[in-house]
Amino acid sequence: MKSFVDGDAVDPREQDLGPRASGDVPLSVVVLTMGNRPAELARAVRSVLDQEHVDVEVVLVGNGVAGDWSPGDDPVFEDKRVVLIRLPANVGIPAGRNRGVEASSGDVILFLDDDGWYRSTRLGVHLRDRFSAEPDLGVVSFRVRDPEGGRGERRHVPRLRAGDPERSSAVTTFLGGACAIRRTAFDAGGGLPEDFFYAHEETDLAWQILNAGYRIVYDASAVMFHPAVLPTRHDMFYRYNARNRVWLARRNLPWPLALTYLAVWVGMTVLRERRPGALKPWFRGFVEGWRKPAGPRRPISYRTAWRMTRTGRPPII
Repeated sequence: MKSFVDGDAVDPREQDLGPRASGDVPLSVVVLTMGNRPAELARAVRSVLDQEHVDVEVVLVGNGVAGDWSPGDDPVFEDKRVVLIRLPANVGIPAGRNRGVEASSGDVILFLDDDGWYRSTRLGVHLRDRFSAEPDLGVVSFRVRDPEGGRGERRHVPRLRAGDPERSSAVTTFLGGACAIRRTAFDAGGGLPEDFFYAHEETDLAWQILNAGYRIVYDASAVMFHPAVLPTRHDMFYRYNARNRVWLARRNLPWPLALTYLAVWVGMTVLRERRPGALKPWFRGFVEGWRKPAGPRRPISYRTAWRMTRTGRPPII
């Protein structure tokens, strides 16, 4: 197992990132962990290394772990295809994943939650073949399945009509922990916005990837298994959800669309939540989103906004 400390990874932009001469598309799977689920983590890593007939590596990012932290004593962590990065401070989901991308070597980057896993050993081949055949394909968002056999959560289908998770389609965003991204699309989109820390970082990247001319698809045949959990289990959910939504609009949308987008989401949140325990932190986050810097502004073109509308999700909702 290779090991890197924060800051020691090689910048992939200094490497040759083009497809290999053989036509193969190497895959790098970035797994972000806080080191508190060793059994689940071993299962996740094993599901990657078991992929057949594809060149694959695992970049394991320990986020907020001690300098001598080890992922566990499972033999899977000793595989030479596993790269370990230790980040002493919890830098958040987008920054942690960015550090993993910087240490990776694949032409396609997958993000996998440490408590998720791939049951099929042919997923890598499926992705390799799709990205090889479709040069404008920027992102594949996976179908998330409940290992207990439940139907799954609507929020895991990244489109407005989410009733049928078995239907593939073009989409305008993707699931951050269940996806595959072409490296050139990731770079064109500017990577994940690190100040977001948690929530909406994948949508920020998705809009910039679309603006760069790539497509994003929800592929129901690309499956990740993950326990059914609610995002509201995190104490900071409502605050970050609102703050980052404001930042998302300020960074990425022309002002007429940005103001419409935020007005729509205020109305939807009030109608959906209604509980003071949810609305108070949400509105605190909303105000914070206006008061604090949102980062560089790169508004998408109206042409991109029209593409998103034709796809079924205009950037006002």
